[in-house]
Amino acid sequence: MIAWLIDFVLHLDQHLTALLGQVGVWTYPILFAVIFSETGLVIAPFLPGDSLLFGVGAVAAVDTSGTLSAPLATLVLAVAAVLGNTVNYGVGRLIGPPAFSGRYRLLKVDYLRRTEQFFLRHGGRAVALSRFLPIVRTCMPFVAGVGRMPYGRFQGYNIVGGAAWVSLFLWGGYFFGNVPFVKRNFGLVTVIIIGVSLVPVAIAFLKRHRPHPGAS
Repeated sequence: MIAWLIDFVLHLDQHLTALLGQVGVWTYPILFAVIFSETGLVIAPFLPGDSLLFGVGAVAAVDTSGTLSAPLATLVLAVAAVLGNTVNYGVGRLIGPPAFSGRYRLLKVDYLRRTEQFFLRHGGRAVALSRFLPIVRTCMPFVAGVGRMPYGRFQGYNIVGGAAWVSLFLWGGYFFGNVPFVKRNFGLVTVIIIGVSLVPVAIAFLKRHRPHPGAS
């Protein structure tokens, strides 16, 4: 599974092109399911998000059949992102604070704790900002639900963040994914996108585990 995911991410444009040729318009529900799961299932932060959206935009730009439309893909995947967060929020609200007790083996409690701190630091804006942070974006709606953030306020940030996230990466791929250098080094560019998106998470991790002055 891990080997397949690595190969899929490194050759994302090729796999998406092959998928489009095999299933045609069924590509939309498949992509919908991936984005929905990556944002809606707190146990699935490993699924591709930023890189997948960039790849979809790049493939849509050169799809001569017209099957994969960038505007339609933007709409479908923005809906998937918003619905995913909504379900995640609902699960967090249903489970409540016991989610942080360690009782649930499938929940990464450390991820939840980190996301909780991000939420406390940034308030409601964290729901929108977290869209651009892997792992955090998967846990954030769950934490918002556990904390019983008002539903209307949550959805406002959820819709804005989801639409901005999908649009930025998908249309970034549409306009830049087929630049000769990017196309020749698509795997490397994908890794860079993933690496850059992980930088804030890594910085937060290092700050949290940095020895305090005077500590022995």
